[in-house]
Amino acid sequence: MSIDIDTARKVAHLARIAVAEDDLPQLAGELSNMLTFMEQLTEVDVEGIEPMTSVTPMRLKRRVDVVTDGGYPEKILKNAPDAREGFFAVPKVME
Repeated sequence: MSIDIDTARKVAHLARIAVAEDDLPQLAGELSNMLTFMEQLTEVDVEGIEPMTSVTPMRLKRRVDVVTDGGYPEKILKNAPDAREGFFAVPKVME
């Protein structure tokens, strides 16, 4: 697939990239090269190959999804400039 100069101009506009008129032929050529490479990738036989999420096999560490108070609210509230009844106290913003 080949990209013409008008399409390159439109792509640059949509991407909010300022491209000078004399640079548009080079941009069109680079975009055409990218599309040619993408077309080559469609020719690769990937039947029976599982999708990868990483180049190294790893499993994310998981924890139980339980709502807690952190186990030490006193330590957390000790850092607050103003804490009342176990909560952070903040100044009123709207009246």
